[in-house]
Amino acid sequence: IPSVDMVVWSELPTGAGLGSSAAYSVCLAAALLTASGAISCPLREGQSTARWAAEELTLINSWALRGERVIHGSPSGVDNAVGTWGRCVLPAKSPVAPRVPMLRILLTNTKVPRSTKALVATAKEKIQKFPAIMTPVLDSIDAISRECQSVLEAMPENPSPEHYPVLEELFDINQQQLNVLGVGHPSLDRLCQVTASHGLHSKLTGAGGGGCGITLLRPDTSPLVVEAAKGDLCACGFECWETQLGAPGVTLHSPSALSAQVLQALSEG
Repeated sequence: IPSVDMVVWSELPTGAGLGSSAAYSVCLAAALLTASGAISCPLREGQSTARWAAEELTLINSWALRGERVIHGSPSGVDNAVGTWGRCVLPAKSPVAPRVPMLRILLTNTKVPRSTKALVATAKEKIQKFPAIMTPVLDSIDAISRECQSVLEAMPENPSPEHYPVLEELFDINQQQLNVLGVGHPSLDRLCQVTASHGLHSKLTGAGGGGCGITLLRPDTSPLVVEAAKGDLCACGFECWETQLGAPGVTLHSPSALSAQVLQALSEG
């Protein structure tokens, strides 16, 4: 087996609940599978980007999950599936990517470090200790996810301002249930309080215990409101980005398609 030097560059903060380890595992799996000839090189002459066929993405995803197991122990498999397939992925034996609308969100990093493996272990211990109490909490979280799925799938067909209050209420309920599960943190509570003061709704993302939270922004949310919320969050020592949910998934890029910043970072590696 030939030796290989891998250079990795990322804009994602690590240990913040943004799936940075899954993104790493997916990219590493795709690169090694392509280099070894296990999957094709989809990039054709003149193309700037290309994606692999569905069966090859399935293979990439399976190896990325193995990488996630090394990093996290017992991952759900959702993060690597999102990194592989893009869009919105439902937990299942095989990834399901339903058509959902692009949602504006404010992503906030509390900069509080945490360990996914440790948080998962803590939650598991609480579930085993109080099964009669915690099992209904897990059932409630599952019901919230299913209700959210129904709303998101209905939105592209019949977009309506009425959908957003439902999503906001689901955000609030989910955040409360996750606190009961023991994966909350005072920094995340503060994040929710700050955004609530501006009429916005937030919840933790990832494993919790610090890391990041997301805030739903309606299409008609005033830029002044967003900037005011960002200012107050930054005053707490947090870092904010306004972005959207949804991406194409793992993609092969030609060098000419990469930005100067990425090329410089990779050359320095």
